[in-house]
Amino acid sequence: MRQENDIVTSLASIPHYPQQLNGAGLTIGIVMSRFNQPICEQLLQATLDELHRLGVVNIRVATVPGALEIPLVLQTLAQGDKIRFDALIALGAVIRGDTYHFEVVSNDACRGVMDTQLETGVPVANGILTCDTEEQAIVRVRQKGADCAQAAVEMARLLAKIQTDPI
Repeated sequence: MRQENDIVTSLASIPHYPQQLNGAGLTIGIVMSRFNQPICEQLLQATLDELHRLGVVNIRVATVPGALEIPLVLQTLAQGDKIRFDALIALGAVIRGDTYHFEVVSNDACRGVMDTQLETGVPVANGILTCDTEEQAIVRVRQKGADCAQAAVEMARLLAKIQTDPI
């Protein structure tokens, strides 16, 4: 049995696609839920701050009533003819309540986000927070927004590179 230490392989020695976080020239769409609006607006601001830091200037934002409406608008944006989005970002906050509704909304919204990217080929960064309390969500908004912005830019660049320059 091999030990982990016995296997010394550096990613630098293998053909690979390096991480690219230059957002210049990309068009990014954001779909944000208005349910739990104060949290979602903070999430949006964190996402926009990071997108701007990465050089993205062409950004479109659509808002929807709740998390379950996010996937349909993502899909519509991804399939649209007027604007070609390089990546999309889903933003929302689902806070656990006393009923089973939390699980339904969380699971179905996230599944819809995943299905959208797999069906359309447009990457979607999932920024739908699913937390037990508002306090947990507030603690996560800055980092989650930044993470989503970075994931959207990285995936847009990676897919473009794979399509034009396969290893």
